[in-house]
Amino acid sequence: MEWRERDGVRWLEAELDGAGAAFSTRLGGVSEPPFDSLNLGLLTEDEEEAVKENRRRFAIALGLTPDQVVFARQVHGTDLVEHPLGKGVPEADGHVVRTPGTAPLIFVADCLPVALSGPRGVAMVHAGWRGLAGGILAGGAEAVGATSAAIGPGIGPCCYEVGEEVLGAFSGLEGVAKGRMLDLPEVARQLLARAGVEQVESACLCTSCEEELFFSHRRDRGRTGRQAGIAWVED
Repeated sequence: MEWRERDGVRWLEAELDGAGAAFSTRLGGVSEPPFDSLNLGLLTEDEEEAVKENRRRFAIALGLTPDQVVFARQVHGTDLVEHPLGKGVPEADGHVVRTPGTAPLIFVADCLPVALSGPRGVAMVHAGWRGLAGGILAGGAEAVGATSAAIGPGIGPCCYEVGEEVLGAFSGLEGVAKGRMLDLPEVARQLLARAGVEQVESACLCTSCEEELFFSHRRDRGRTGRQAGIAWVED
């Protein structure tokens, strides 16, 4: 992945097989503290007009028009929706796009944004522990025949202390926890390997540690903004 910046908006960009993906930071927007400044999440206490302007700025920085960007109401599940859709915002935690022109976006503030690409298109998924345990990565990989993936910034094993329920959900994986500290990116890497995805790139950045770059639900005790992962099929 490489850092990109345009008009103050800063993001990480990854090249996948026939697709691209970008992972936003909190830099380059108009929101006031504690949502400063590129908060992309409407379901926060931030001003709606500020969030809409932030979304516009992020899309334009990536060379997209705002109406090319699609999203869903995330519920920490495993459902994926395929675009184009009809009107309305569905409940889903993953998107599948087969052709250029549409860019699916998911919101995160510690969970992992994961982009998957293959000969049948691109998938963009919101991968928290529940989604990972429920098989959302396998579902995304199967949907597009994924050969490559990019794991964006998320909470790291340095900061992600969990209980027995969460640890038990990944007891079949080797080396993903030390005591109560869970390595969520490593969980994702192993699950992607099980799904047959051979090329996997990870940002290796902890959203909780990197306060200047990222929002973190856990660090900020829930009152925080949202960054995003977005993907697209190359022309």
